[in-house]
Amino acid sequence: MKTSEKKVKELALKLNNKNSSAVMAAIDSLRNEDPFSGAIRLLADLYDSSDINMIRDHIRGFMNDLKESSVREEVIAEITRSHKPDTLSMLTSSCWQSGLDYSMWASDLALVFCKSDYLTALECFTVLEESAYTLPAAKKKELIAILRDNDNKKQPEKSVLKRELISILS
Repeated sequence: MKTSEKKVKELALKLNNKNSSAVMAAIDSLRNEDPFSGAIRLLADLYDSSDINMIRDHIRGFMNDLKESSVREEVIAEITRSHKPDTLSMLTSSCWQSGLDYSMWASDLALVFCKSDYLTALECFTVLEESAYTLPAAKKKELIAILRDNDNKKQPEKSVLKRELISILS
């Protein structure tokens, strides 16, 4: 068994504990470890399934404090996975809260912007806005095409946000 698989199994056991303090201690312990593949997925799944605000707040705080670039790909993988709207919003918020550069995944974020609720779209907007000035012209053109091609008439409240994002990318 690979080290990461072992760590994921150990973390899963800790996160499934019925004692909230033990779960929060397990989340805190991740701050002192080198990142390993699978941890973000476990945290996103727990956030998705938990109704305990202290645990959800702890996960949100951990995600917002991420400073290790190696976790970005896993964060994006979770953003593109099926989650409850508030989990998706928390994950996208963590992208800009962490201060890490997510410009490499701008296309994924643009698609999430188009398919998600207003709050998540606003979080995606923030990440894309921060990246806009460093993106090459071809990437900006691609993002504008994604935004225009995925016009969701069911969410008119996002239309102003989308127009503003297209303006920033132009």
